[in-house]
Amino acid sequence: MKHQGQAVEIEKSSMTGQCACGHVRYRMTAQPMIVHCCHCRYCQRETGSSFVLNALVEADRVEIDEGEVEGIDTPTSSGRGQRIMRCPRCQVALWSHYAYGDIGKLIRFVRVGTLDDPDALPPDVHIFVESKQPWVEIPDGAAVFERFYRAGEVWTRDSLARRQALFAQQ
Repeated sequence: MKHQGQAVEIEKSSMTGQCACGHVRYRMTAQPMIVHCCHCRYCQRETGSSFVLNALVEADRVEIDEGEVEGIDTPTSSGRGQRIMRCPRCQVALWSHYAYGDIGKLIRFVRVGTLDDPDALPPDVHIFVESKQPWVEIPDGAAVFERFYRAGEVWTRDSLARRQALFAQQ
């Protein structure tokens, strides 16, 4: 399967992931709707790194094969917060749910770095580059946004249809 029209092939085995200690194993049963590289200060603080890669996928298309996760509520710049799902043993963040009303529970922002093959999901967009670290170089031709974007102007037709189906569930 192809991701966002890119030449990157996503193998079924690359859609599995785990925490650092291996207590939690999960798999994505669908390709992401989009992959964000977020450079906001909150992501920098939460991850202790310069950015985070999140693959947005429907919650019912991320299945836990082993273990369980626990949710930790954390603040965001919007003030609405997010619930970060972590391994209860090693505390690695596996995915988040952002507080966008009920739709937030329906989309998982899967941390690409927890995939067994994180190379399979490069970012489709770089967001909040207004606060990116000055030494981070974004490739020429990448989709870049100072803050955020309008999904209808960025997402593929298929991804928009999947998103619309989620809104219809509310």
